[in-house]
Amino acid sequence: MPREIIGETIGEVRAVSDMHQRKAEMARQADGFIALPGGYGTLEELLEVITWAQLGIHHKPVGLLNVDGYYNSLLSFIDKAVDEGFISPTARRIIVSAPTAKQLVRELEEYIPEYDEVTSKLIWEEVGRLNYVPDPDFVVPS
Repeated sequence: MPREIIGETIGEVRAVSDMHQRKAEMARQADGFIALPGGYGTLEELLEVITWAQLGIHHKPVGLLNVDGYYNSLLSFIDKAVDEGFISPTARRIIVSAPTAKQLVRELEEYIPEYDEVTSKLIWEEVGRLNYVPDPDFVVPS
């Protein structure tokens, strides 16, 4: 990889073929996940690791650093989804949140994963094989 693309190397550099493989590899190597306040990209990555936990792809803690209540609206939305039956109470407990880094790390260290009765048995090695290759002859009707 050209130096100007990756910047200065700190630690190991692994070349991957696409963004999905990049996220899967980073998640595979992680001990847990912490989302700081952010935008669409942060939300997309956060929801992906939450979904992977729900499916049983990983059993790692997922935390929100809820600085100044940044994630209060998201957490309220998720709680409403639980109330409406779209998210199970067990899946709701995947997300750990705290207002300070110290408190969040402490709660993540104490996290014990729970599972719904029906959980997929996917494993990381299968995630790499899930990359969909679109049919070049498929046309979306207009």
